[in-house]
Amino acid sequence: MHPNAALLTGFYGAFAAKDGAAMARAYAADARFSDPVFTDLRGAEVGAMWQMLCARATDLRVEASGIAADDINGSAHWEAWYTFTKTGRKVHNVIEATFEFKDGKIAVHRDAFDLWRWAGMALGPSGRLLGWTPFLQNAARKEARAALAKYMAKKGT
Repeated sequence: MHPNAALLTGFYGAFAAKDGAAMARAYAADARFSDPVFTDLRGAEVGAMWQMLCARATDLRVEASGIAADDINGSAHWEAWYTFTKTGRKVHNVIEATFEFKDGKIAVHRDAFDLWRWAGMALGPSGRLLGWTPFLQNAARKEARAALAKYMAKKGT
């Protein structure tokens, strides 16, 4: 197994174990992360996001497959099952991840998933009805960013 594939396997293993600190250690100090909700995280924000999500998770289940990597790039398919804290609704999110590596660490991580589908599960009828709209998507992004800022301030990061 390529060392970067082993890094990703460990990363998703840590996620399944809700070990956000181990996930954070997989990233380069100047890493970048983006997904449909957290569109542009940098540096310490990336690890803090995973730590926050793991700390909040009560019934999280994560499964990763198709992990592949070489010296420069990597990819993985992963799925997460959890209860969305704000609404108490069950979510099954399906994600395609791509990675870029630098010095044995994740330098760039991009997760892609259907935000409208996620909103329908997490928010219920309003998410199904309005999840495709920029208004709802931007509101979700703003709320997630605020939660991350609050978490980082509390942790002193």
